Amino acid sequence: MTTTDDYATYIASLPRVLAGAAALYRDAQGRVLIVEPNYREGWVLPGGTVESDRGESPRSAARRESAEEIGIDVPLGRLLAVDWVLGPARPPIVAYLYDGGVLDAEQLASIELQQEELLSWRLVEPAELTAHLHGSLGLRAVEACRVLESGEGTVELENGRRPAAS
Repeated sequence: MTTTDDYATYIASLPRVLAGAAALYRDAQGRVLIVEPNYREGWVLPGGTVESDRGESPRSAARRESAEEIGIDVPLGRLLAVDWVLGPARPPIVAYLYDGGVLDAEQLASIELQQEELLSWRLVEPAELTAHLHGSLGLRAVEACRVLESGEGTVELENGRRPAAS
């Protein structure tokens, strides 16, 4: 076996990890934009799967997905949170959450939902996020709002929570 074959075998033996990316958009009152998908219960943030096989980065995936899902295509701000999410019946997900910024009234009025995936959108107070966004996504969004309020740097999360110091 050649070195190339050894390397290919090694790479094939590594565990699979999925990557997702989303944007946290707010209005002037600090409410967060969430969307209602038609393919599962609950609400989500605009975003989706990183298409790494096409050379896509998490940042570009969050922007692409936002443009596709809600018709908003603006440069994203800083990375607010990175979350390692374990789940049953699927590989782990690394979820990236970026600052989508504050949308003005004109941008909010121009939202055009992707009919194939989304039913509706709404703005919710940060304190209400976990009532709409299930599991680690709600916790991640709340932590991202805290980061924005405090001016703190990017937060590392595990299943939506800050890990204990090791």
